[in-house]
Amino acid sequence: MTDFEIVEGLIARDPEVTRVFFFVNCKPLIYSIISKVYRKATPENYDDMVNDLYLHLMENDAARLRQYGGRSSIYQWLKTVAIRYFIQKRKGMIDSDGDDSLYFRTSGENTMSRVEFEMDLDALIERVKVERYRQVLRLIFIEDCSVEDAADRLGVTAANYYNIKHRAMQCMLREAKLERYE
Repeated sequence: MTDFEIVEGLIARDPEVTRVFFFVNCKPLIYSIISKVYRKATPENYDDMVNDLYLHLMENDAARLRQYGGRSSIYQWLKTVAIRYFIQKRKGMIDSDGDDSLYFRTSGENTMSRVEFEMDLDALIERVKVERYRQVLRLIFIEDCSVEDAADRLGVTAANYYNIKHRAMQCMLREAKLERYE
């Protein structure tokens, strides 16, 4: 099917086109977007998230789908629309359900987005003087690696990784205390 045939099938609410498009062809793409926007995304809530996205696309007699002009592939277009939709939806969830996996509390009433938090964390990691420790801290906090994966990437045993991690955390905490008093 061409991209325009897919769009026409979605607008016509063809169940087979809709199923294949969202639950076969786009599943890896949409799941990737969801898991980046929502840290607690799981395969179990994929169906609900896709249904919300589908309703969003079909609002006002499929006005958003009708905007597809063919300047990019339908998948690239959907990626842009989905990212915008899920980020906007996430913003509406702030403070409504108390889910601090999406936002981190700071002092007072302020909130910090995950991106802002990671930028601050990355700046703190950069203050650590030993490159190996910075590497471990990035694997832990930025890339969210498992112990086995991190040890493999560093070329060390899991036991050695834990020792390096412990020393890296101590250095980072020292830097955080120093930063606080500067």
